[in-house]
Amino acid sequence: MHLKYFLLKILSRFGLFLVALSFLLINKSTAENSLTDLSDDLIGPSVRLNSHWFGDKEVSKTLSILVMAGHADSQGLAGSGTSGEAVALKGALPMDSKISDELFWNLRIRDAVARIGKTKGLNIAAYDPGIRNIVDGNHPKTNWSVGARHARSGGYPLEIHFDSYGEHGFGSGLIPAITRNLNKVDESLANRFGRYPLFFRGGLGAPRREIRVLEIGKLEGRLEASLRNINSREDTINAISLEIVKALLIGLSMEEED
Repeated sequence: MHLKYFLLKILSRFGLFLVALSFLLINKSTAENSLTDLSDDLIGPSVRLNSHWFGDKEVSKTLSILVMAGHADSQGLAGSGTSGEAVALKGALPMDSKISDELFWNLRIRDAVARIGKTKGLNIAAYDPGIRNIVDGNHPKTNWSVGARHARSGGYPLEIHFDSYGEHGFGSGLIPAITRNLNKVDESLANRFGRYPLFFRGGLGAPRREIRVLEIGKLEGRLEASLRNINSREDTINAISLEIVKALLIGLSMEEED
């Protein structure tokens, strides 16, 4: 009887262990799936403007990619980036009182894209001007100047942005460089995030210098809430950044489309 009781007790505990293990595995799978789903619908609608460009130029797998944070050199000036819906309309405090909320998130996405990109084998680096309020757009340390030099040397400069909230913004998408040499990386980013016209707003300063501008999405709603929530922030940054890296890899023929 004692042996039978002992065996039943062991089996009971083992059964509870299996139940607990199954619960943990299911939760892990659910968390991973939710992160994947998050990256698909988190950014909201893409831009809906007429656009007819197509990127078909082949590029080397060793293409030098330089990722920059939009507005990193223009704080306190006109064009410092959107404050976001939470601050502008809902009375929330800025993430950092010294910079716009857009730049706060641009910087984090920039760094995550560079970090994840390196682990995936990309030839990628992040640039920071180190000065947040450069009045002269042609100063040698601005994103414009460094990005233009990178493009002239055959590299691929990409500037990260979040679009304005509400009616002020258009949605996610790639604003292409104003060049005849749009390539398969441009096409891949546009396929994933959306496609702005070649001469959007008459031609912005960055695209005129062959810098690609990636609008991740409007800084509002679920996207902004997921970034601001300390419990979902890192997952959100990583999910967005991974989507950008995947698009880069597809454009370089280093990964196949799903």
